[in-house]
Amino acid sequence: MTIAREIMTSGAECVGAHESVLDAARKLAELGVGALPICGSDERLKGMLTDRDIVIKVLAKGKDPAKTEAGELAQDEAVTIGADDDVEEILRTMTEHKVRRLPVIDGHQLVGIVAQADVARALPDPQVGDLLQALSSD
Repeated sequence: MTIAREIMTSGAECVGAHESVLDAARKLAELGVGALPICGSDERLKGMLTDRDIVIKVLAKGKDPAKTEAGELAQDEAVTIGADDDVEEILRTMTEHKVRRLPVIDGHQLVGIVAQADVARALPDPQVGDLLQALSSD
């Protein structure tokens, strides 16, 4: 059975909770990604920051991205998947929480990210289609 650590993209970089949103945006651009995990000074995952969050929660509200901390955009609790959780759990979690990216943790340590594209490469077409449909519906 396929597990998260087999399909995840490893080496995920965090943006620090106290780093500015401007610095986070630069890191997103540098890495060519649309989302970054937000980690606290304790190296624990605090949430996810997306390029959409920056636009909707900072720029559209007239906030200064150089003075807004990334941690201010973290949700109450990050939706994650365990490194040894199987693909059925990945699909269930993505569908239930309507997320396209899941931070993968081993204990409390971030070890990677499972994105919708990782799932698409690893699973048969019908399962991928079901996931895409679930993520696209209200």
